[in-house]
Amino acid sequence: MTVGLVVVSHSRALGEAARALAGEMLQGDDTRIEVAAGLDDGGFGTDAMAISEAVARADAGDGVVVLMDMGSAVLSAELALEMVDDDVRERAVLCAAPLVEGLVVAAVSAAGGASAAEVAAEATDALEAKAVHLGPDEPTRDAAAPEPAGVEQGEEHRVFTVRPAHGLHARPAALLVQALRGLDAVVRLRNLTLDGPEVSAASLSKVATLGALHGHDVAVRARGGDAGDAVRRLIDLAEDGFGEADAPAAPPPAAPATPGQPIPASPGIGIGPPRAGGAAPVTVPAARPGSPGDQRGRLDDARAGAREHLRGVRDRAAREIGATEAAVFDAQLLLLDDPDVLADTGARIDAGADAARAWADVLDEVEGRFADAADEYLRARARDVHDVRDQVLRALGGAVEREAAGDGILVADDLTPADAAQLDPARTPAVVLAGGSPTAHAVILLRARGVPAVVGVGTARATRAGEAALLAVDGTTGEVVVDPDASTLDAFRDRAAAQGRRRDDALRRAHEPAVTRDGTTVLVGANVGSAGDAAAAVGADLAGLVRTEFCFLDRQSAPDVDEQEAAYRAIAEAMDGRRVTLRTLDVGGDKPLDYLAMPREANPFLGVRGLRLALARPALLADQLRAIVRVAHDHPVDVMFPMVSAVDELVAARRALDDAVETVGRGRPADLRVGIMVEVPAAALKAAAFAPLVDFLSIGTNDLTQYALAAERGNDQLATLADPLDPGVLALVAATVDGAARADHDVLVAVCGEVAGDEQAAALLIGLGVRELSVGPAAVATVKQAVREVDLGRARELAVAALACPDASAVRALTA
Repeated sequence: MTVGLVVVSHSRALGEAARALAGEMLQGDDTRIEVAAGLDDGGFGTDAMAISEAVARADAGDGVVVLMDMGSAVLSAELALEMVDDDVRERAVLCAAPLVEGLVVAAVSAAGGASAAEVAAEATDALEAKAVHLGPDEPTRDAAAPEPAGVEQGEEHRVFTVRPAHGLHARPAALLVQALRGLDAVVRLRNLTLDGPEVSAASLSKVATLGALHGHDVAVRARGGDAGDAVRRLIDLAEDGFGEADAPAAPPPAAPATPGQPIPASPGIGIGPPRAGGAAPVTVPAARPGSPGDQRGRLDDARAGAREHLRGVRDRAAREIGATEAAVFDAQLLLLDDPDVLADTGARIDAGADAARAWADVLDEVEGRFADAADEYLRARARDVHDVRDQVLRALGGAVEREAAGDGILVADDLTPADAAQLDPARTPAVVLAGGSPTAHAVILLRARGVPAVVGVGTARATRAGEAALLAVDGTTGEVVVDPDASTLDAFRDRAAAQGRRRDDALRRAHEPAVTRDGTTVLVGANVGSAGDAAAAVGADLAGLVRTEFCFLDRQSAPDVDEQEAAYRAIAEAMDGRRVTLRTLDVGGDKPLDYLAMPREANPFLGVRGLRLALARPALLADQLRAIVRVAHDHPVDVMFPMVSAVDELVAARRALDDAVETVGRGRPADLRVGIMVEVPAAALKAAAFAPLVDFLSIGTNDLTQYALAAERGNDQLATLADPLDPGVLALVAATVDGAARADHDVLVAVCGEVAGDEQAAALLIGLGVRELSVGPAAVATVKQAVREVDLGRARELAVAALACPDASAVRALTA
């Protein structure tokens, strides 16, 4: 028997030609060479199922070496190995050799009786003869950059300076690792500024612990067939700041304007004992008998389960807070497949360790490297590593050590989105965070789930709260009372009872219109990301924002028209005749899709995203608009274009919509309306120019706030600054309403950002002229009730006073 070979290529013609060329070298030898290339319809692509079948055919007991051409072929091959039998998987080797040269050398080596490991090693060195003949290229490098030590002849090498504000933390490190996937190159990095050791650029855990801060010089060494391409990719990433702002990281403020001032983040009253934050610890399960192959199989299954869980949490976050923010889970997903982590774990298993113990020990070491980092931002990432560790251990049978006080008010330094997504509201009366921001991802999830929360209380106050016997928390006012006396406790209970009665009354009246005391109707819609969300939106007048990104995530290709139509139709049917506002795809360089090639951008939040991306990918937009038009023939539908800043963009989008109507061929749907998201200050100030071309303007206060105040949402240090009730942001809302009023037809102004769900802000927004509020499904009834308590005359006076305020704190004092 001999080692079998599998050729994985995007092109069937290329795969067959490579096999024929290798066959010429064998002179009749019966070495098995299977080809898994192209798609069944003759197009370019790779199919994991076809690869798994080819591996099974090629395996005759001595192992299989799989050679791949590029990019997604590697991912497909990795997935294929998860589909084959355990014994076949153990004998299979994925080889990073160049496809053509590597296959020729591999075929000769296999025919000579070499082992799978030897065949793969020979194939990987296949370019050596060519490299020697041509000679090494002189790498281009900055004249002023220091020369990395230990450069060997024939290697590519460069030095880059770290530009991201927080250095090479998890997100840019993940981009760096992803940029090198599929390349035939071994890449090493070294922090020259700290004179640290070299680490593998293929390992997220190693890259992120370089300790590379803003301004540090990092040396890159690469060898292999794609070494030059690998170095160029990293230098391009570095020059673009890894997609992040390249200003120096701001030092933690010595004293904010209001030190430790609690910030109301999610409305409601919570009373109860405190419990410490963070996930309950997981014990390492007892060792189970089994061969190293059995242990690897257990670990692979557990990792697959953790991967599925993380993707579920990410998708939930994408639905509830948007696809961009859901990127927070991508670094954790990448860590599950970190090659260094897997290699170290595999070595321990081969030495006799149980899968759970090997995984726990390796991840503990990775966590320790993060925790020991000099940079505070990197130290904070240790928790993410620990979370991945525990998720896999749970899947391996690890028992969760529940804390004695499982119920109570959660007191923590901060909260991850995954923690918030899994929190049980029935056991958690409220959440108190030392840090955090009202617009942080986790806090938005808390609001969506109806959990009261106060953030930014500071370490000292959080420590006192954690040591208390009892806490009273008001997420509407920001009050956190430690060990309240009897009268204070009675006051909180009365307040909670009043809120309960108000909530019950709101639910009873949820299906009634929201009409102010003087007879002004305000629509209250729901922000949804699935048919389930729509069904949960009790009393909603409409779906004011449908985030269509849920159709495009976790896929290898974009959904076709039929699939999109089915998804949008399901939401429309769940709304049972109420209007549905479908926002077109809102992704970009800050959250690229796997199948949508995007150039690296220095600042993706100001780059090609939203409608800009859709217009640059007309086929993608055309398919989505066709699906929307089909649904609009049977249901009342609004189409809403995101991230619009120029009238020309809207004109082009409307032209694309007209083309979709013509393609569908049933005429223009009678109830189809068109609008835009107002998320850019320029759009708010130019609302009068947009108004003649739309039926409505929907203000996305989350992005509008961060763009207007130059304050990233979710940045704890800017929590008090990034407030949608800042008078500057309110002035942009007022400008939008004023611009809409100048049109020769009725143009409704809506708000679909987080502030729409703030009951205290309802009167202010209505006073500014907003006539639709779109909120999380759970908040529909209470926001409707808040509208019913508004007197329009007083609301207008409140709006005038708010616009004259110096800051958001003064505005909130007016609305309290």
